[in-house]
Amino acid sequence: MTASVDGSCTGPVAAKVRSCVDLVEYGTAVGLALPDGVGRALAAGDVVDAAPDPYTPGRWSLRAGSKVGTVNIAVPGLREPFTVRVGPKVPIARLFFLLGYSLDPKSGWRDGEVDVAEHRDLLPALAHAVERQVDRALRQGLLQGYRSTEESSLVVRGRIREAEQIRRRFGTVLPVEVAYDEFTTDIAENRILLTAVDRLLRLPGVPREVRRRLLHQRARLVDVTPVMRGQQLPGWHPTRLNARYHNALRLAQVCLRGASAEQGPGGLRIDGFLFDMNRLFEDFVTVALREAVRGAGQEVRLQDSHHLDEDSVIRMRPDYVLYGPDGVPCAVADAKYKAERRGGYPDADLYQMLAYCTALGLGEGHLVYAKGNAPHVSHRVRKAGILIHQHALDLDQDPAGLLADIAQVARRMGAG
Repeated sequence: MTASVDGSCTGPVAAKVRSCVDLVEYGTAVGLALPDGVGRALAAGDVVDAAPDPYTPGRWSLRAGSKVGTVNIAVPGLREPFTVRVGPKVPIARLFFLLGYSLDPKSGWRDGEVDVAEHRDLLPALAHAVERQVDRALRQGLLQGYRSTEESSLVVRGRIREAEQIRRRFGTVLPVEVAYDEFTTDIAENRILLTAVDRLLRLPGVPREVRRRLLHQRARLVDVTPVMRGQQLPGWHPTRLNARYHNALRLAQVCLRGASAEQGPGGLRIDGFLFDMNRLFEDFVTVALREAVRGAGQEVRLQDSHHLDEDSVIRMRPDYVLYGPDGVPCAVADAKYKAERRGGYPDADLYQMLAYCTALGLGEGHLVYAKGNAPHVSHRVRKAGILIHQHALDLDQDPAGLLADIAQVARRMGAG
């Protein structure tokens, strides 16, 4: 690991206060000197695991978990925010394939569609991808649509809201409470794109050329109202009319969902962007398994809710449950973003899958891991006869090979 006082993260680690640190997801713990406020902010948050050194005041141990991305902590007295960057173990291009496929399997970003390989860090790659998708969405001009508006007006427009007029105006003529539909560019789709662009422009670490192009996209959306921080994003639905916006909107929503902004201890501001690799892997595996059985007359339910006990007190939510034409469960799977260690996979995963199979009345269950020593192993439970399969995917291979491995898992599950 390298770090530097000026935030470039290029110098050797030394026992002095840093303003930048690079970590790798699930990597080894790193010890370094930190401002006390930064250490406490990291310990109180869920970005990385942070613990003070019990023997050396001012020194902290940091270890990244499943979250990757960039977080900045504004520290009084420091010229620049303290930056924590957590890099993924998988290549950036592969991460974006997993993301794109889980969002939309039919038009997910495969190699070459979004050029992110030139970017070593996640935030620059994300900013580049968002800008390119927004540019493609807006090439034919801004999408327009009808927006419902209710307001007080000096002129009658649309229909008069009689109940509101009586309640608020007590019989006065003006202003008039009206409601109308306006054909405008200030619609949900454009507001989401603008908000994502604004969000990226506020984050340090975006390359100058990408920032310049983002400013260009913002100028194209100048007549659109951004969603204010803390407000819920407006809803939108995929249609034929907004088809050219689909990829940009899905990626913009990922950008905004991954944004973090909170107050840390002592009023320190924590701001940044994070992906949860556990969630990303789970989404990819379950969506890919669902696509593998599409058209076979079977139903797939993701995060399906069931109960383990007869009194329906103990809830369980398998990642993936496959139902036959008769509506009876015929397969269950859970995705685990874990790599097999020398002693094998965690036993707790087997116990969890055994509970799923028992409650669903299934003779087999499937656990899908991110890496393993063998593509497939299985264990038969004594006296129960339940067979639990453990599948290992190779995330380093090309998308076609990865999807072929998922299809093999689906065939072993008896899907189709």
